Amino acid sequence: MTATIFAMANQKGGVGKTTTAVSLSAYLVAAGRRVLVVDMDPQGNATTSLGLDPRSLTLSLYHVLIDGVPVRQVLTLTDRLGLDLLPASTDLAGAEVEMAGMMARERLLSRALVPLLPHYDYVIIDNPPSLGLLTVNGLTAADGVIIPVQCEYLALEGLSMLVSTVQQVREILNDRLTIAGVVLTMYDGRTNLSQDVVEEVRTYFPEQVFQTIVPRNIRLSEAPSHGQTILTYAPSSAGGQAYAALADEFLLRFEKGKGMGQAPGSPLETGRNEAPSAPPPPLAAPQPISEPNPAPIPDLIEEK
Repeated sequence: MTATIFAMANQKGGVGKTTTAVSLSAYLVAAGRRVLVVDMDPQGNATTSLGLDPRSLTLSLYHVLIDGVPVRQVLTLTDRLGLDLLPASTDLAGAEVEMAGMMARERLLSRALVPLLPHYDYVIIDNPPSLGLLTVNGLTAADGVIIPVQCEYLALEGLSMLVSTVQQVREILNDRLTIAGVVLTMYDGRTNLSQDVVEEVRTYFPEQVFQTIVPRNIRLSEAPSHGQTILTYAPSSAGGQAYAALADEFLLRFEKGKGMGQAPGSPLETGRNEAPSAPPPPLAAPQPISEPNPAPIPDLIEEK
């Protein structure tokens, strides 16, 4: 099998997108899955959360996207669990300007990931809080979008634009793409507002919302400053328990034929051919990949 790719996306910042990306990934690794985190955010928060300093990296995802550096040279083993990362560096902040004139600019990430896919069960892409070319690359590479939504005022503000972008990407660039899930984050059960937001989001996304709700939790806020996921920093905290439950629900929803059961609705299908039955070559000995030049792709983002 080849990896299933999920893009974390929400153009609204501060919704727990990076926390969800790294925490869910950590618990999936703990469940025995092979997981790669791709940090597409120039802020490098996922990279920092996994113990690396984005300012000190000599090679990062920027060099893969812009300079064509083989992705295996950038792959980094992080965390105590063996979670893999394609890190972001501060160079990524200028990548969208450089990508604007490149051929097939929306497919740079999807093409770069090809040699890694047979080696993982899941790839989790942490996109920036915007709908620019970096996020479009993440969506073009993905099988499904997971949207973290903060349980606070104006939680749904701007989501219609994200849904519209997902629809455009599906129609023009990636017909596999679906809205695979919505994660409610930063829930405070003491407030009527949080409860109202939960009801509103479940009305807006009746089939996609995960039952697990992630509470507002100080340990979740502290973990990145220690370069750790919540699984290694404070697994018994309310935040740790919530992401453990979310990982269980994730596996139940998206895996089939593994004795995990099945959530209502059919599991996400990748739409890609399976990898050959023989085991893939080890990552330490990459094989060159020859790809034809793709045909030009219609512009998704208007240039001014």
